[in-house]
Amino acid sequence: MNDVQERPLSRGQAVVLSAAAVPMVTFGGMGAWGTYSNITSVFHRSATALGVVAAGEGATLVLALVLVGLTMLGQSSPTAVRIGLWTLPAVASLTGAAVAKTTTEAVVFAVTPMAMCVAAEGMGLLARRIVVYRTGVDAEAQRRNATVMQRLAYHRARAANHPEDKARNKSELQSWKLAQKAGVGDALLGAHLVDVQRERMTAGADAALAGMFALPVTAPAPAVTAAPEPLAIEVADEERVTPPVTEEDTQVTPEFETVPPEPVTPVTAPVTPPATLEEIAAVAGVPTPRSGEPLTDAQLVAVLRHLRYADDPPLSYRQAVAAFREAGFVGGEQRVRRAWGSLMSHEESDA
Repeated sequence: MNDVQERPLSRGQAVVLSAAAVPMVTFGGMGAWGTYSNITSVFHRSATALGVVAAGEGATLVLALVLVGLTMLGQSSPTAVRIGLWTLPAVASLTGAAVAKTTTEAVVFAVTPMAMCVAAEGMGLLARRIVVYRTGVDAEAQRRNATVMQRLAYHRARAANHPEDKARNKSELQSWKLAQKAGVGDALLGAHLVDVQRERMTAGADAALAGMFALPVTAPAPAVTAAPEPLAIEVADEERVTPPVTEEDTQVTPEFETVPPEPVTPVTAPVTPPATLEEIAAVAGVPTPRSGEPLTDAQLVAVLRHLRYADDPPLSYRQAVAAFREAGFVGGEQRVRRAWGSLMSHEESDA
């Protein structure tokens, strides 16, 4: 799918491109007329001269029109068309050099058909650039890259699985040569790679800043139940001990035996273990995330919630992402960052 919006040519661009196409057609026609005059001066027959012009410049013009038409339709040109654009003018040049009577005439007769070859290539290139500008699709570059990738896939498979060592080594060397050609001439590929690297650099900078400026959140300490105050122990009347009465003592002082309270052990609240990933996924209503498998946005949030609260204090963004990668979960940097923002938003709303 092509996500580049088509851009129309402005009036000035259309005028300039049309003006550039006129000289191409003009000088191509002049080359054909020159070839016709050269052949006529040798054979003195117009039919023979027209036949030579038709076989050389005429056929080249037909192939040029085919190239332009296919390019305007957003399609790549067949190999036969591209080869013919250079082969036919070369044949016309050899014919002119062969029928010339002198060396000077041979040079002039050989150069003349090149005008049509250059005009045809120029019109094809101009049409291709117009299509790339308007649609953002370079069919010729895509064709070359597809050919390179197909050959690269074949040689990689051959280098890995071929039974003969010589064939494996040959394919290994050929793979490196093909890898050097991958993406050559594709401006859109370079632009997309720059965009991807820009997103990765943005995500890395965001993670670094989040790790630098994010304050650690300390979980509240578990509540401790206060020890109960010792209760007064009442002693029954029958447990009272009366000391012996002497003659000097006129009063009886009772003494009470008290029982010391038993030591009370402080009772602490039980520590609740962190919820498992299966429990968090069940609460969120999503399938349990598995490492190595593509995850939905809801599953990403569930995994990050599990990793964040798996330790005390809760993990920061950078620590959670590192744990996410070490656990083998799959997710792009941008999606993980969005899921983390959603998790933080829920925490703030809950708070």
